Amino acid sequence: MSPETDIKTIKNWLPQSVEPFVISGPCSAESREQVLQTARQLAKLPQIKVFRAGIWKPRTRPNGFEGVGTEGLKWMQEAKAETGLLLTTEVANPIHIEQALAHGIDILWIGARTVVNPFSVQELAEAIKGVDIPIFVKNPLTPDIKLWIGALERFHKAGIDKLGAIHRGFHYFKQSPYRNAPMWEIPIELRRLMPTLPVITDISHISGRRDLLQSIAQKALDLETSGLMIESHFDPDNALTDAAQQISPAALEQLLAQLVVRERTGSIDFQHKLEELRTEIDKLDGELIELLARRMEVVREIGAYKKENNITILQLKRWKHIMEDRIAIGTNIGLDKEFLLLLLELVHENSIQQQTKIFNQKGEA
Repeated sequence: MSPETDIKTIKNWLPQSVEPFVISGPCSAESREQVLQTARQLAKLPQIKVFRAGIWKPRTRPNGFEGVGTEGLKWMQEAKAETGLLLTTEVANPIHIEQALAHGIDILWIGARTVVNPFSVQELAEAIKGVDIPIFVKNPLTPDIKLWIGALERFHKAGIDKLGAIHRGFHYFKQSPYRNAPMWEIPIELRRLMPTLPVITDISHISGRRDLLQSIAQKALDLETSGLMIESHFDPDNALTDAAQQISPAALEQLLAQLVVRERTGSIDFQHKLEELRTEIDKLDGELIELLARRMEVVREIGAYKKENNITILQLKRWKHIMEDRIAIGTNIGLDKEFLLLLLELVHENSIQQQTKIFNQKGEA
């Protein structure tokens, strides 16, 4: 998709929106009472103009709650009539689109599980062709920016100019405090490639926990995201899906009140560059830790070899050579001598500890 597109900003297709643009509502529509109670409370917050609720829920296993279906669209219609909030829901096939449009849904979004399949995305794009409705596309589960852009392009080619992306984090195999790793560098790159495209952040699916919502929301705003999607439920502890990441409308009000909304004075390039550099630091730190782990593996091999040959652990001549050599190398490339001394001493201390453990092991030569 060319950067010079006709994609409209959120303000163009939703003039009543305020900054930050916030979509909120329960993960799933569960009952008429739940939908209406939550919508009524959210409508009292001036930042909330769009009410969300999942009608069809793609669950990993078949015995989970998979949504109430079309009946929930009727509850959402009733909520819109009473509160004036616009409505949005996720669609995953052409039948969903047909039913959502028939019930007055104002905005559609395409979920992460659907975006991974270009065949499904193309079917949805064909089904929506000729309809003037905003479409948001969530990122795929995997950190594949080409797959994300491809899905956006399919809708754009179908004539959708009220188009946006939702950053909801990425599935990450390594241990992380987040439900889905934010990997901020990916939505930043998306905005670089498609500068006119609105990108909002689904902080609920990134966080997975209420205690992380505030910090993720602030980070998203500091990176000049176009808005936030936040799951809210009038009784979140008893939600049928994703209870841990949903908050009450009252808690949402407090979260929004504590956000610092910064002036947009061209600082986005600064923030983007800073995030790029921080991402590079994260990668380098990971490489550094891996190198230290490999070094300790070799240290343990040396310890076992010393023990086998009845040689003492501490070799002062070797240690003196290491200190002189590493400090000379480090200072020559601009590292501080005191920092190097402290670092090398810590590494050496741990190396002695590793070899001592091997010497203390019984039953070996």
